[in-house]
Amino acid sequence: MTHENTRRLALCGVLAALAAAIMLLGGVIPAATFCCPVLASLVLVPALERCGPRWALTLWAAVAVLGLLLCPDKEAAFLFLALGYYPILKPRLDRKKRPARIACKLLLFNAAVCAVYGFLLLVLRMDALRAEFAATGKWLLLGLILGGNLVFFLYDLLLVRLRPVLGRVLKRRMP
Repeated sequence: MTHENTRRLALCGVLAALAAAIMLLGGVIPAATFCCPVLASLVLVPALERCGPRWALTLWAAVAVLGLLLCPDKEAAFLFLALGYYPILKPRLDRKKRPARIACKLLLFNAAVCAVYGFLLLVLRMDALRAEFAATGKWLLLGLILGGNLVFFLYDLLLVRLRPVLGRVLKRRMP
């Protein structure tokens, strides 16, 4: 193994531990079901900038497996599995023209969320989640979906602003 690969492996290992710890917080803080997967996916940005997409995808896969095995909040773990790779995919989506780019991002987010909740409700048959959805009105669920789309676009904007800053910091601080 080369010296550069050793550095990459060490960085990705530390970032995987950080992302797994963030995912574990979802079980401690009840309102963090949606925040923890987003924060854990932000950990992929330094790996993407410093090591490249292949290493970042490996990091995402490792954290997804750790989240599914260790995280007490399975909803958060499955959300990370379905959407955690977005910082890696984002540069490719941003190459498309504006209307197609927005449509692809909306389709990706909504398909992933529908797939996660369909899997949780129909395959894993999570009764607590089923009862929560039954108690929630249809208009409130629609508002939650629209709010999720809005937060997704704010997250997308955060990634636009975060990548260049983080790239400069990593190049300056790390040999």
